[in-house]
Amino acid sequence: MDTPLFDDVPGSRPTTRVILITALGTLARLTAVLALYFLIPMDHTMSAATVTGLTLGVLALCGIVAWQLRDITHSYYPGLRAVQALAFTLPLFILLFATAYFLMEHAQAASFTQPLSRFDALYFSVTTFATVGFGDITAASQAARLVVTVQMVLNLIVLGLVLRMVTRAVRIALNRRSP
Repeated sequence: MDTPLFDDVPGSRPTTRVILITALGTLARLTAVLALYFLIPMDHTMSAATVTGLTLGVLALCGIVAWQLRDITHSYYPGLRAVQALAFTLPLFILLFATAYFLMEHAQAASFTQPLSRFDALYFSVTTFATVGFGDITAASQAARLVVTVQMVLNLIVLGLVLRMVTRAVRIALNRRSP
C-alpha cells in the first residue's frame, strides 16, 4: 500500500504536491524506459532467443499490470494511481512491439516496406496501437504481418479489458474507504 505524501490525509483528494510528485515520478520512469529503448544494443539478429525474450517481455508486462491493479486497489489515491499505472504501462507495451519490429526489420530487410530505425519502429508501433495506420510503413513479410496482427489483437485487449480492470480497481479502492 502506498503511503500518503507528507501531511496528506488518506482518502481525501490529492493535493497539488501529491499530483506533482506523482507526475514527476511517472515522467522519470518513462524517460528511463525510453532511454533504455534507444540506448540498449540491438545489433543481434532475430532468433529463437529474441522471440523468447520478447515473449517473456509480454508476460512480464502482464505481471506488471497485475501488480499495478493490486496497488490501485490499496492506494490512498486510486484514481491518481490508475493514471500513473496507465501512463507507464501503455508506453511500455508500445515499446515492446517497437523493439520487435526493429529487430525483425534488421533480421530480414523485407519485413517492412522500408528500413526501420528505432524511431521508425516506435512510430509504426504507435500508429498501429492508435489504429491510425497511415500506410507509409506496412508489414511486408508473413512474420511481420503475424506480429502486427498479434499487436492489433492485444491492443483491443489492452484498450478493453485492461482499462476495465483499472476502473474496477479504482471502484474497489473507493468502496473500501466508504462507510
